[in-house]
Amino acid sequence: MAVQTAMAPSGLAEVLDRILDKGIVIDAWVRVSLLGLELLTIEARVVIAGVETYLKYAEAVGLTATAA
Repeated sequence: MAVQTAMAPSGLAEVLDRILDKGIVIDAWVRVSLLGLELLTIEARVVIAGVETYLKYAEAVGLTATAA
C-alpha cells in the first residue's frame, strides 16, 4: 500500500507566488555610536508585494491618489 503525503513539496515558484500574493515587509534600524557620539545610522524599509496586493493595501492607508 502506497503512502500519500498531505502536502505537496513547495518549490521556489510557489514560495515566490505566495510572497507576491500576501506581501512581506522587512524593517531595519541600526545605530552605531561610540562614547555617546553617533557614528552611523541606517534606516531601511523593504516592501515586496505584487502590484495588485500593493494597490489593495496602499488605498486602505491612503497612499494612492484618488481619481477626480
